[in-house]
Amino acid sequence: MTRILDLDDLTTTRLRSPTQASRARPVLIILAVFLLAGLGLYGLRQATAPRRMIRALPPEPVAAATVSRGDISVVLDGLGAVTPLATVNVQTQIAGQIMKIGFTEGEMVHQGDFLIQIDPRPYQVALQTAQGNLARDQALLGEARIDLTRYQHLANLQSIARQQAEDQAFLVKQYEGDLITDQAAIDNAKLDLIYCRITSPIDGRVGLRQVDLGNYVQPSGATPLVVITQIQPISVEFTLPEDDLPEIRKQMRLGRLSVAAYDRANITRIATGYLAALDAQVNNTTGTVAMRAIFDNHDGALFPQQFVNARLTLETLHDAMTIPLAAVQHGAPGTFVYRIGADDKVSVTRITTGPTDGSRVQVVSGLAVGDRVVTDGVDRLRDGSEVTIPAAPPGR
Repeated sequence: MTRILDLDDLTTTRLRSPTQASRARPVLIILAVFLLAGLGLYGLRQATAPRRMIRALPPEPVAAATVSRGDISVVLDGLGAVTPLATVNVQTQIAGQIMKIGFTEGEMVHQGDFLIQIDPRPYQVALQTAQGNLARDQALLGEARIDLTRYQHLANLQSIARQQAEDQAFLVKQYEGDLITDQAAIDNAKLDLIYCRITSPIDGRVGLRQVDLGNYVQPSGATPLVVITQIQPISVEFTLPEDDLPEIRKQMRLGRLSVAAYDRANITRIATGYLAALDAQVNNTTGTVAMRAIFDNHDGALFPQQFVNARLTLETLHDAMTIPLAAVQHGAPGTFVYRIGADDKVSVTRITTGPTDGSRVQVVSGLAVGDRVVTDGVDRLRDGSEVTIPAAPPGR
C-alpha cells in the first residue's frame, strides 16, 4: 500500500535533518585533514627528491678557464673577393702573321718583357718606301730653292715677271710640306715595326694563350692574344654595413687600418694588408658600402677572383677583461656563463659582453678577474651542479 504522509510526518522529518548533518560534519573534517596531510607529505618528498638526486650524482668533469686581462681587437667581418689592380687584354695594333711566341702560360712577366712577334717584313717595305719618297722630295725641294734664288735675282733686274718668282716661292713651300708628310710616313712605318714586337705593359702573370704560332691576327679581332693580371700588389674588395661607416671613417683619420684576409671557412689567415679606399656611395639595395684593401701578396697566396673573408680591425682595447668565447651561453637568463665557486659548484651568472676577437670575448660586467668559468661540458650542468676539472695529461 502507498503511504500518505501527513503534515505531522513532514514536520518531524525536517526537524531530524539538522541533527544528522551535525553528526556527519566531524567525520568530514577528519577526512579532509588526513587528505591535506597526505598531499603535503607527497609534495615534500617531490621537492626534496632532486636535491637528494644531485647529491647522489658524482661531480661532472668539465673544462674551465680563468677570467684574465689582455688586449682585444674590435673587428668587423665582411665578405669579399680578390680583385687585381690591373688586368690587361693584350691585343695587336697591326695585322700580320705570328712568327714567334716568347712566353709560357702562367709565368710571371715584367713590364717590357717580350711576348709575341708579328711578321715585320711588310712594314719594313713600307718604311723603305717612305724613306725613298722623302729622298725624292728632298731633291725636288733643293732644286726648287735654287730656282727661287735665281728667279728672285732676275725679278729684281726686271728680266722676268715677278709672278714667276712668286710662283716658285709657293712651289718651295709645297715641297717643304711634302717633306713633312714623308717624315710622318716614315715615323708611322717605324711605329708599325715597333707594334710587330709585342711586349708586356705591366708586371703580372700571363694567362692561357689564345693564339698559336702562325695565326694571322688583326686589330679588329675580338679575342685577346693573352691576358696579363697584376697580382703584386693585389686588392680585396669587400662590403660592410653602412651603420659601421661613421666609426670606420673616424678611425681612418687617426691612421691606417689593418685588414686580414681569411679563407672561405674563415679559419686560416691568408694575408694581411691595409684599408686603402671606400666607395663613393652606399648601395641602397643591400645597405652596404664597398671597400678596397691592398695586400703586398709577395708569396702569391691571394689569387684573382678568390673568395675571402675580410676582417677589418678598427681599434685595440688594452687591458680588457676576457674569457674564451666557448664559455658564453645564451638562454632564458640571457647571456650567461657557468661560474665555478670555491666549493666546486657552478652557478648561472649573467654577463655583459663586448667585442669578440677570434676565440676570446670581452666581459664588460658580471665577472671578476680570477673567476673560473666552464668552457666545455655545459650541456650536463644546471645551477648548483658539482663539477670536477680533470688534470691535464703529462707533457701538456
